[in-house]
Amino acid sequence: MPQDVTTAPPQDWWHSFRPYLERAPLAALLLGISSGFPYAMIGATLTTRLSQDGFQKSSITAFSLAFLVYNFKPLWAWLVDAVRLPGARFVGQRVSWMILAAALVILAVANLAMVDPARVGQSPVGQMMIWLGLGREGEFAALFEMAMGAVLVGLAGATFDIVIDAYRIEILKPEQLGVGSGMSQYGWRIGSAGAGAIALFVAARQGWEAAYLVCALLALPAVLAALWVGEPERHREAVQREGRPGIIAGIVGPFAEFFSRHGAWLVLLFILLHKIGDTLANLTLRLLLDDLGFSNDEIAIYDVGIGFWAYLIGIFIGGALYARLGMKKSVLLSLILMAISNFSFALLAAAGHSNWGLAGAIAFENIASGIGGVVVVAYFSALCDLRFTAAHYALISSAASIVGRFLTGTTAGAMMDAFGNVTFYLLTVAAALPGIILFWLMMRSGLVDLSVGTAGRAGSAAKEPAA
Repeated sequence: MPQDVTTAPPQDWWHSFRPYLERAPLAALLLGISSGFPYAMIGATLTTRLSQDGFQKSSITAFSLAFLVYNFKPLWAWLVDAVRLPGARFVGQRVSWMILAAALVILAVANLAMVDPARVGQSPVGQMMIWLGLGREGEFAALFEMAMGAVLVGLAGATFDIVIDAYRIEILKPEQLGVGSGMSQYGWRIGSAGAGAIALFVAARQGWEAAYLVCALLALPAVLAALWVGEPERHREAVQREGRPGIIAGIVGPFAEFFSRHGAWLVLLFILLHKIGDTLANLTLRLLLDDLGFSNDEIAIYDVGIGFWAYLIGIFIGGALYARLGMKKSVLLSLILMAISNFSFALLAAAGHSNWGLAGAIAFENIASGIGGVVVVAYFSALCDLRFTAAHYALISSAASIVGRFLTGTTAGAMMDAFGNVTFYLLTVAAALPGIILFWLMMRSGLVDLSVGTAGRAGSAAKEPAA
């Protein structure tokens, strides 16, 4: 049987580091920067902005529903595989989509920059609301305008993610998936944490409008990466071998191929379950810090500063573990570590306002997330079929967090108020256990090996149908 990512032999520590300097992984770093910043614009940054403007927790956590737009990516991801843009004949299918998606993100973030949480009509969307007779003064109208702006950023960011993920997977060889995922996660943290820190810094001096406009420029690194590397060779080969999918094949083909695999429903169940606890814990963290009385400076130093460097360390550890332990063992270990990291937030909630406690919890959580961000993303990337990379990874990545995001947006704030912060974070630990158990069972049954698609197989294996 041709070698694939699940059977690759262990490597020494130097060989684990050297691939990070190759062109495709370096491009993945740039792609990650652009992928991460829209998330910050409608995540922690928007949460802080609304909290400082005096909005209630239930209203603030409801904004996390804007993230659900990312979970609907499969509905239009097939366009990136099947629709050829006019500029594709000059720069290629993937590169032309990269340029278009980046432009949409910049416009959406600029619109959100102009929204005033206190009144309607400051942004293009708000002006349209007034023209339609929907723009009235009051908290609800202002929140609605901001919600629409956040959803637009989510739509543009989700489309950007579709293109970025497909491009990243296709420029990486199967043996580079772990390294490429690591570099992508390095970039994602630089983009998300960097955007968060820049936004806080600029907002304190020039206001939130300027903060969002400056952060919009973080869409450009992905465009530079695409122009540097060019059209992915693996994508071009797959299209030449199989033909570009038409509209019907582009819509139906990705689902039909994935669910024709042995154990596909169990794999999908794991994808749905594995990140519930982690999503609940991370999307509510700023609310916990606000409850415990941490200032913006303390949040910037510990959550953004220490968290940033801890995440980078975790990513490097994740790449090394992936190379030495293989995909299956490293994924299982990462799932266990991420569950334990949620417990550290429960300890922080019990300890109260403690800078040492915050530093320890943030460091451990980010190291664990960094490891998981490499090895789990590498596994999900390997699941893709090269004929439908954009659609497949959109299906996988959107399913990975949909349950946790829905629970965060609908019940998390109320649960924190009803049960208290300590109990809430203990519940996030319990929510992580089903995913750990299911992946262990998948390992024991051999289903992890059988689930790998052509993106995770080299040579002739890439031409074989999934087992």
